Amino acid sequence: RPYDLGGLLTAGLTEVDVFPKVRVALLPTGTEIVAPGTPLKPGDVINSNSRILGGLVEEWGGIPVYAPSTIDDYDLLKERILEYRDKADVLAVIAGSSHGREDYTVPLFRQLGEVFVHGVAIRPGKPVSLGAVGGKPVIGVPGYPVSAALAFEVFARPVIYRKNGVSLPEDIYKKAYVGRKTVSSLGAEEYMRVRLGKVRDKLMVQSLPRGAGTVTSLVQADGVICVPQHSEGYPAGAEVDVRILRPEGIPRTTVVVGSHDLVLDHIADLIQQKRPGFRLISSHVGSMGGLTALRRGEAHLAGTHLLDEETGEYNISSVKRVLAGHKMILVNLSYRIQGMLVLPGNPKGIKSLQDLAGSGLRFINRQRGSGTRLLFDHLLKEEGIASSAVQGYEREEYTHMAVAVAVASGSADVGLGIQAAASALGLDFLPVGEEHYDLCIPADLWDEKEVSLVREILDGSDFQQVAGQLQGYDFRDCGKIMGET
Repeated sequence: RPYDLGGLLTAGLTEVDVFPKVRVALLPTGTEIVAPGTPLKPGDVINSNSRILGGLVEEWGGIPVYAPSTIDDYDLLKERILEYRDKADVLAVIAGSSHGREDYTVPLFRQLGEVFVHGVAIRPGKPVSLGAVGGKPVIGVPGYPVSAALAFEVFARPVIYRKNGVSLPEDIYKKAYVGRKTVSSLGAEEYMRVRLGKVRDKLMVQSLPRGAGTVTSLVQADGVICVPQHSEGYPAGAEVDVRILRPEGIPRTTVVVGSHDLVLDHIADLIQQKRPGFRLISSHVGSMGGLTALRRGEAHLAGTHLLDEETGEYNISSVKRVLAGHKMILVNLSYRIQGMLVLPGNPKGIKSLQDLAGSGLRFINRQRGSGTRLLFDHLLKEEGIASSAVQGYEREEYTHMAVAVAVASGSADVGLGIQAAASALGLDFLPVGEEHYDLCIPADLWDEKEVSLVREILDGSDFQQVAGQLQGYDFRDCGKIMGET
């Protein structure tokens, strides 16, 4: 610090012994790895890991030394390991640490030095390898970005701080509550990246996608929760410790739980554009799951489209039943066209729901408790079709886009969803009916900024312009109060 320099000079000291900043060499490997900006051909993978890990090295007080991408060639990789070992204090070889045919990192570590560990009980990051070459620490980092970042944080960070002569700073933790049941497999300590939002006095967790290659989870995460090795996860409502990744503070967040709708994503985009420091995050647990979250006080609002088969009304009876004793306000977001999503040209010749019965067509369903699932069950009942006659009835997805992806990829022949999802992936759409999609809002949160901001967006011209471009929607009552309980 400037004050320390001043103190040394005042004491008459013009020279002091210091720790040199630790130099960390980053060596990406793989024939498919190409530098950013390189024209891509099929199978190429842009090297982002070097910059991610290099940025972390700088954050931790070190100096990154970037090596060029090295193809899967044993002798060439051996040469590069020796070259960059001599240029740095720590060497990280990126990818090539698992058990694939051309994973040379661990055999080379053994030939040139020693291997202390190959494979650890963490997820993601299990294939990591730790060793020494020429008396210097070496780490074999998994190739997938999320795995690479976690393994580097867990194993390289303490070494860099220690070599810099600095104590490892204490992580910041906060208590929060899991908004949705979180499942984990036994046998490995699992690190999950999450987003956070405060509802009343309760800090809520929303899990992000967990794929080892899901780079968006690195970008969006506010924190990390850890599931112990011998645990199968956390039930909804469980209290957990969250390691905070944003020491600068978490934006004020509108927490939406319930049925998935693409319009929510557009609202989130407009909030970020119009109101810096605010954001909207959504968790897709189905309409019934959203109302249950409101009952537990875990969301600002819930998206819902629950049909009452007896009255033909949407949402009001379900809200009264699930949230009895709670004052709620239902605000319309849109009317949506639901229908069957099929491949372009409808190659299976599907015309109606009757075609799903005993035909061998592969159906992709929505999860239990979702409004779309309840609508499908209602339509089957009207048509006199047993659910057991529909192949794939038990196969579930959590969003309209996931259903559309299943059809577009060929893993399913047909699914029920909204027209906007079909249009997004170029699928054909066979309408089956219109439904109400409402936002259920606790009355005591009506004037809270996280809620009033959403209402302001719905009334704004920017939203009207976006809404006018969406297929399969009717916004004739958007923003209108449809009922109160």
